Amino acid sequence: MDKLDLLQGIARISVFVSLLLAFFLLTVKTENKLANRIFAFFFIFSAIDLSGFFMYLYTEDYRNLEIFRATVCLLGMPLFYLYVQAVCYSDFRLKWKHLVHALPFIIVNLIFIPRIYMRISDGSFIGVLNDMSEIYFIQIVIEFQYAFYIISVFLILKKYKEIYLENYTNTGVSTYKWLFQMTCVFLATHSVVALKNIIRYSGFREIFLWSNVLVGSIALLITCWFIMKALNHPELFRGINSKLKLTKDILPEVEEKLELVNVQNDLINNQITTLKQYMVEKEPFLDPSLTIQELGNQINMPVRDLSILINHHMKQHFFDFVNEYRIQKAMHILKDESKSQLTVLEILYEVGFNSKSSFNSSFKKYTNLTPTAYRNAS
Repeated sequence: MDKLDLLQGIARISVFVSLLLAFFLLTVKTENKLANRIFAFFFIFSAIDLSGFFMYLYTEDYRNLEIFRATVCLLGMPLFYLYVQAVCYSDFRLKWKHLVHALPFIIVNLIFIPRIYMRISDGSFIGVLNDMSEIYFIQIVIEFQYAFYIISVFLILKKYKEIYLENYTNTGVSTYKWLFQMTCVFLATHSVVALKNIIRYSGFREIFLWSNVLVGSIALLITCWFIMKALNHPELFRGINSKLKLTKDILPEVEEKLELVNVQNDLINNQITTLKQYMVEKEPFLDPSLTIQELGNQINMPVRDLSILINHHMKQHFFDFVNEYRIQKAMHILKDESKSQLTVLEILYEVGFNSKSSFNSSFKKYTNLTPTAYRNAS
């Protein structure tokens, strides 16, 4: 089997797996249908892009169609960007304004019209295609578009993590890790593709062919990785409310009000004391899905004030604040000889965690020991 046959075989498998995953995302029952549908179309367009490794065998007489197919890659990153927003924010909805993300695809195809779509290609057309100025321009557009969306996604994830830690306590931070990992993988993969495109114009045909094989193999591995993640971690697709603000954003507004009513520091100290007393006596942290909104309702404090009290005055994220009480409760149980029959898994569920990895990392962060080591040392 030569390199071209190997490349075409890998590409066919990648296209099949991508379309299979897209079908699964479109048909599976889930609360976050919008995110799944956007991701499904991302894989459909990825499959169309990957089909270029073998579709040229069947489009020799339809070169305009082949050129149009090659521009579909300009829809990939906008879809990924919208997918990240749909996963991160439960209230995200598609609007007409989002059609602006299709502009690079539309503009590129308009550029192609004068010299490609509106002329009949002769036998030498494909041979001179790479020397056309439009091709270089389009390659530059692709690279700038990719950089723009990668940076935008990282900024979305940064804000998502900050909002999550200030307002939630369950394991939704794993969503951030999943999306961050995915974005890093896309960045690394595109770096390989960019290098392949440089080799394309260098004249090293053998290296270019092998780089195509590498790109096709990476695409197949990434798609399989997505499938494994989707099957093993269905909890990754829970969003947060995009209308929530960070403490640093709302603090100036509140400080102005505090100056107007001349609130003293002892009031803040009393609020901290009352909050800590409530946490100890009522143990609201035992609810694994506790949010800052729910805690605010329980102690009759506006969520903005509670967020500032914890994140600013107590110098803690809400995530760490609540988990500290859970860890203290777990430490008490682990030291209790009458509960020595309880397993670590039973204890983590009892104190409000719903993930073993989250419990272990939080416990070690607080005690510098694993739960098992702490129990043995007690």
